[in-house]
Amino acid sequence: MNRALLPTAFGLALLGAATLAACEGCHTPDAETPAIPQETSEKPTVRLFLLSTVAGALEPCGCSKDQLGGVDRLAAYLTAEKGAAGGSLVLGAGPLLFLEPFIDGDLRTQSEWKAEALAQATKTLGLAAWAPGANDWAAGADKLASYREASGAALLAANLDASVGAKGHVLLEAGGIAVGVVGLSLPAVSGGPFPAGVKAGTPPADALKAQVAELEKAGARLLVGLTALPRGEALRLAEAVPELDVLLVGKPSERGEGNDAPKSPVIVGSTLVVETANHLQTVSVVDLFVREDKGGPLRFSDGTGIERADELISVTQRIRELEARINGWEGDKNVSPVDVAARKKDLETLRADKAALEAKKMAVEGSFFRYRSVEVRSGLGVDPAVHQGMLAYYKRVNDHNKVAFADRKPEPLGPGQAGFVGVEACTSCHEEERKVWDGTPHSHAYATLQKDFKEYNLECVSCHVTGYGRPGGSTVTHTDKLVDVGCEVCHGPGSNHIRSPEVVGNIKRSPELSTCVAECHHPPHVEGFDPAAKVRLVLGPGHGM
Repeated sequence: MNRALLPTAFGLALLGAATLAACEGCHTPDAETPAIPQETSEKPTVRLFLLSTVAGALEPCGCSKDQLGGVDRLAAYLTAEKGAAGGSLVLGAGPLLFLEPFIDGDLRTQSEWKAEALAQATKTLGLAAWAPGANDWAAGADKLASYREASGAALLAANLDASVGAKGHVLLEAGGIAVGVVGLSLPAVSGGPFPAGVKAGTPPADALKAQVAELEKAGARLLVGLTALPRGEALRLAEAVPELDVLLVGKPSERGEGNDAPKSPVIVGSTLVVETANHLQTVSVVDLFVREDKGGPLRFSDGTGIERADELISVTQRIRELEARINGWEGDKNVSPVDVAARKKDLETLRADKAALEAKKMAVEGSFFRYRSVEVRSGLGVDPAVHQGMLAYYKRVNDHNKVAFADRKPEPLGPGQAGFVGVEACTSCHEEERKVWDGTPHSHAYATLQKDFKEYNLECVSCHVTGYGRPGGSTVTHTDKLVDVGCEVCHGPGSNHIRSPEVVGNIKRSPELSTCVAECHHPPHVEGFDPAAKVRLVLGPGHGM
């Protein structure tokens, strides 16, 4: 990037929709270089595919339509993009392998196998390097070393003690350009201690400066930083080390399965700072077009302009909101088809507006770069090899958990406590309600797990059976009479009600709508879920009507 004549900082923002979004940075070229229209059909010289805070996200839950994520989808996208640039690199920052920095006892084997499957998938992706987060040490340093070997990627953490097995930098080649990649990591959870065996070395800023100097001496002409650091600290490093062309930010650690929105790309000095949405929802793509080559550091101008950033943010947010609303109406007979059709037309108009904004042309001078964020959705396709690897993981876990938890029984009932009896016991008195239930997805929730070898998966089963983990209820292996999402998930355990149906309070006649949201129907399992609207899908004659 241009090392001088650049503004100190300005923001670009993007929240990606079903198509690509573009924002770029700003550089001042040599005055004599001719302007090049953005619509050039020439290939980028180098394309960077960037991932932040994957955190064990093999694929999304799949409970609502076309959810974001899926390593098999990303692999298909990368395959389709082969040859679109002179050369490309896949790079990551932040936790990659595990959802949590600490593994629960029951989940240990399953989580380790999942990390192994993800590492193997990233080898297919062509991951070249990543800066690890605290989660990556969740199974210990030895396991991390084996996952790194399986992935084929370099582990980069220049500021950590060399004993952790990470390198400071790697020098790679893409499109005939020497690309220097340096990584930094502060693998702590909420400012706590580092994982066992991990020690701090050189302070991050000093380590980064030293590694950049080494890379420049080695002939690197494009410099990329990977950081698993708090965002504010990463931005300060970009100011302190202006030689960086691109800085990818990942979190130092990740907790929970909640999905974050993408962060706005920003330019700090001469560095494009990028952070993608976590859990593989998006991949950021930086295309670099070299149109002048005098040796030494490369210079890149803005190939898009930033004046449309606010407009892109606004229209993208409206698209996401409308998509969620339409998804919430799906299957709801109480919503007029005319209204649904009108909203779909609105959605088409918004998408066209967004495409028009992205297609606006501007002239640029000399070498330039483009940035865009790609949502990882089903429309990208599925890579067969990666998908088979995922399926093998699910089968392996299913076979293991079925045996390992064979003796896992539900807690016994306390004195006077109601137990779960199952749908069949309810049907003898509630035939009309049963007919309604039979027509809902709840009645075959367990089968959706079985078809994908997930019925014994500890991350899945609780939302597909009744009374999971409750006294007198079900466990991962003890689901007799309680498969599927039965009456008692909403109305409570029914044994006392069966014995004394006249006693008020033995059963919940009108369950709180918040119950289903708190238990299962919340992001990231379900996007855009409106319980007030969705409850109508499980009502019918004799059951709420």
